[in-house]
Order: sequence, then C-alpha cells, then structure tokens
Amino acid sequence: MKVAFASDHTAADIRHTLIACIEDVGHKVLDYGSNGAKPVDYPDYAKKAICAMLSGKADEAVLVCGTGIGMSICANKFSGIRCALCTDEYAAECGRRHNHANVLALRARHQPLKTNLAIIRCWFANHFTGESRHIRRVKKIARLSQKICKGEIS
Repeated sequence: MKVAFASDHTAADIRHTLIACIEDVGHKVLDYGSNGAKPVDYPDYAKKAICAMLSGKADEAVLVCGTGIGMSICANKFSGIRCALCTDEYAAECGRRHNHANVLALRARHQPLKTNLAIIRCWFANHFTGESRHIRRVKKIARLSQKICKGEIS
C-alpha cells in the first residue's frame, strides 16, 4: 500500500521516525513534507497528501500537526475522506474497524513518540469489519457529504 505522509513544522523532530514506522509495517511512503522547523501552514500540507489519495497516487494518508486537530479538520473537508484523529490505540482500532477511516491524524505536541508509533502500528494492523451496522453508518456519512456538496443541505 502507498501512504501519503504530511506534517507541519511541529513534527520536524519526529517525522522521519514516523515515516520509518510506516515503512516497517510494510508500506511505501510518499513524503509530502514539510521539511524542517520553519513554521508552515498545515492546510497546505494536508492538501498535498489528500490530493495524492484522491488522484490514486496513494491509498491512505498519515497527517501530523501540533494537536492533529487542524490536519483532521482540513482532511475531512474533502469528499470521500474519513480522517480520524487518534491519540491512543483504541481510537486507531475503532477508527479503522468501525468508521472505515482512510486517513490517520496524529498530534506532535504533548504526545509521547512511543504512543504515536503504537498508534501507527495499530492503525495498519486493523481493517474495516464490514459489519452491516458500520456499513450503514459509513454510507450515511457519504450521502451527507454528497448532499452538502450539491447544496441540498445548508
């Protein structure tokens, strides 16, 4: 699987370790930056990774910013994206198994590196269960997104 990776400057000191973890669990990483600690705007980097997914260059994405919140908000603006901000392994497992999440958002600040590495391993070890109740809910989200895009909901 190809995984688009993007982070802002807050992850400068951990990004290479996170990328190595994704590769260690068997995936090719497409690195969309950022490079270094110079402040950048996280939406610019989230967009690069999500556009790689939507164009078919990547299958999934991992996004990292200070809290993970900004990246997840930005990613979830795109139709077909189900980004889960995960701060523990339980959220990663449920995001994958129940919500069919295809993008993982992580926080770089106030989160131990070992926790983020465990979340990544858990994320890629789990898959959508396909249970009817979860399928029904994911389809409702997709229909809601389509209605919003068509202007049927204001």
